Amino acid sequence: MANTPVSIPRPLVRTNQWSIVLSVLASWFTGEAWILAIPLLAGAMGLLFGYNPIMRTARHFLKKSPSEYIPEDWDQQQFNQVIAVACLALGLLSFLLGWTVAGYVFTAMVALSAFIAILGFCIGCFIRFQLNQYKYRNS
Repeated sequence: MANTPVSIPRPLVRTNQWSIVLSVLASWFTGEAWILAIPLLAGAMGLLFGYNPIMRTARHFLKKSPSEYIPEDWDQQQFNQVIAVACLALGLLSFLLGWTVAGYVFTAMVALSAFIAILGFCIGCFIRFQLNQYKYRNS
């Protein structure tokens, strides 16, 4: 009996990506750094407890069964979420410490990566692929 790979329906992943992009933009336009805590806490909860409240809420709005959507690899999404949480945390911390340029750099990186992923190219996937290639070549 083969193990079925764990996956996440694409609309849930897209919702999480949009929450990152919109939160970063909202924090930039309002000057309220705490807005970054919303996707940061949701992402951290997803990593630590396997429960992302943004995705869990979005699941209620799926029109079809989750298995009927294009699947996204759970392990890959966890890798991407580690990068997103790190950038959001560093961005929020930078803003709180008054390091405005660093705050903009970290939040721009995560927002741009999420937006590019929405458009169809996953930067985190590319990084993970290259990392795995490097490990394979050096083993």
